[in-house]
Amino acid sequence: MTDSSQTKLLQYATLSSSINPSFWHSFAELKINTLQLSDAPVPLLASYSTARSTQDRSSGEMVYLPPTLNLEASSLLLDQASASLPRGAVPAFGHLRNFNTVDEFKSADKQAIFNELASEIHKHLLQDQDPTPFLLRFVLLAFADLKKYKFFHWFAFPALVAKPAWEVEVDGTGAGTGTEWKAASTVWDAEQLDKLERLVEERREAQVTGSASAAFWLVKTQADGSVETADIASYDHFFRDTPEDQRTVAFVDPSANPSVPGWPLRNLLAFLAIRFRVSKVRVLCWKEDGSRSVVGVVRQASTAVGATEGLLKNGDDVVGLAALAGDATRPSAVGWERNAQGKLAPKVADLGPLMDPARLADQAVDLNLKLMRWRIMPDINLEVVQNTKCLLLGAGTLGCYVARALLGWGVRNITFVDSSTVSFSNPVRQPLFEFADCLEGGKPKAECAAAALRKIYPGVNAKGLKLSIPMPGHPVPPTPDARAQAKKDISTLESLVDSHDAVFLLMDSRESRWLPTMLCAAKNKIVLNAALGFDTYLVMRHGAGVDQGSAAEGGVERKRLGCYFCNDIVAPADSLRDRTLDQMCTVTRPGLAPIAAASAVELLVSVLQHKEGIHAAPPPLPTSSSSSNNSAAASSGGVLGAVPHQIRGFLSAFSSMLIVGPAYDRCTACSSAVVQAYREGGDQMLFDAFGEEGYLEKLTGLDKLKAETDGLLDEELDWDEEDEEEGEKEDGDGELL
Repeated sequence: MTDSSQTKLLQYATLSSSINPSFWHSFAELKINTLQLSDAPVPLLASYSTARSTQDRSSGEMVYLPPTLNLEASSLLLDQASASLPRGAVPAFGHLRNFNTVDEFKSADKQAIFNELASEIHKHLLQDQDPTPFLLRFVLLAFADLKKYKFFHWFAFPALVAKPAWEVEVDGTGAGTGTEWKAASTVWDAEQLDKLERLVEERREAQVTGSASAAFWLVKTQADGSVETADIASYDHFFRDTPEDQRTVAFVDPSANPSVPGWPLRNLLAFLAIRFRVSKVRVLCWKEDGSRSVVGVVRQASTAVGATEGLLKNGDDVVGLAALAGDATRPSAVGWERNAQGKLAPKVADLGPLMDPARLADQAVDLNLKLMRWRIMPDINLEVVQNTKCLLLGAGTLGCYVARALLGWGVRNITFVDSSTVSFSNPVRQPLFEFADCLEGGKPKAECAAAALRKIYPGVNAKGLKLSIPMPGHPVPPTPDARAQAKKDISTLESLVDSHDAVFLLMDSRESRWLPTMLCAAKNKIVLNAALGFDTYLVMRHGAGVDQGSAAEGGVERKRLGCYFCNDIVAPADSLRDRTLDQMCTVTRPGLAPIAAASAVELLVSVLQHKEGIHAAPPPLPTSSSSSNNSAAASSGGVLGAVPHQIRGFLSAFSSMLIVGPAYDRCTACSSAVVQAYREGGDQMLFDAFGEEGYLEKLTGLDKLKAETDGLLDEELDWDEEDEEEGEKEDGDGELL
């Protein structure tokens, strides 16, 4: 290396970011689920490798692909990503600065962020035993518009500015690669380059997590012609007995252009200058392999004595780097990425048009729900709601509104059961149906409702099943076919209850709710019941299964909550016979069903969010000294507040009241006597319940209760007659008793 050589200003190929869409998907999930409103820096691991070139077929000229820094989905998972770099790639470390609003992104002091990172790079290059992680450092400023799936971002790769600038020697012997850089084969022979390739590969395999030692290294050739490599931090020791013209620093060059080395060289030269006072060195730009690599000699002119203006100062020491304007102790740096128009401005990644519409719907459906966790309800468990399998018995007005509300809560598994078809009166009151569904006799309601849900949101697992539920008061005909069909219907309903977590009773008759109620009591399923009057409604949850017994709270026994039939003193019977038209149709105020349906769904979600689940205690009823249940709701143990047992609403007064009713030991649906008889008798017990009048009363003891009550009434009647006779005597005779 002779000082008489001519020089040319050293130029560098700037880096461009290459972001796989999977990175933005991962960032969106991280933002929604983890970062939320946090703007703390997020560590990133990117990668780069030697760039490739190709030959233009028409002109024959070489086309050099631009050097890129690559980010994948795993880039946000630093520990896992370090072991999954593409073959031949080396790591680059950085961090993401996430902004919560587009205004914050626009108004952020980007230069301050950039200068802070430049100072950090300078500090670590001076002090660290392994400075390689800071030779190519980057920051990604980003704002995610998760409603439109647009990502505003700006990369910066700070490189310390040398002063005076580095130059490359021109000696006129370049072998077809330009006059400044020549092929590595002019310095090392084929055997040495093969050895060098093996050493480079060994460095990649030996590289530890958090280091970039495989991207930067030292090379020297021994007297016997052998080639050795070492870490760049050992420059003085490694080259202690090596002539200056045999000292070589090497780096993985992401630039395919042999005349213009890549961006990582800038900080590598800055490191050598400030750490080891190197002002002249041979540089090996490692390309795809040794045969394509190039080598050149670079040097930095000496600073004139006393000419220290604009130079970086480390204490009293002046370093060959430019200082930040107005602060001689901080280095000046460059490295903002330009956008597609070549301007220093952010880029926008619009993934909306590129995304699968179904996946886009998945993200959008959950967005509003997950935003609850940012400020309003950080403890809410959305996953337990989403994974709850809901069985809707009834696909009429209540069923349609319940299904829509469940979709709003992100429930993914919904099954409809109904035996009827869509009629012309349905679409205006039942939002999952339309006029076309009524034609040609009407489509089956359950299947039609499930199909409508899938149209609304393709990601929902919605199913519909046409099924008649056997009922008390409706005997099964004694024919073999009728009994076989009834058994099949019972078995289907049992399987449905087994395979779902929550059951909604939304049918239009009282007796149709009996069999599901009894099955759920036997299987300990969550049951939500909704029933409508003209301007009144009832929404309630059933208590835990009969095997769960009573719960203890504060040392006081708490009785199991009752079901829909616990207040009855007679078994359900045929309520469908001899009904007029206004009794056969659901005659209610149109706004009543949405209110009841929404209340039922919110009650389910409140149960799911309560720490005791199905065993959650209802709030105490208000007393004369407490006009509201706010304090009870706050201390209920539920994330969403109180979990009432029954809600009775009165639309005429625009009011509602909460009611609590314990389970009745003689209930015809959920009592242990009925459940035990079902377990022992199976289908035959059910056929008796459907067809034998008085069977359920005898089974539960309601018949004896009725007899006892009738006896008491007779006695009361006798007492009334005696009172009347004595009263007549008192009036007539004035006899004092």
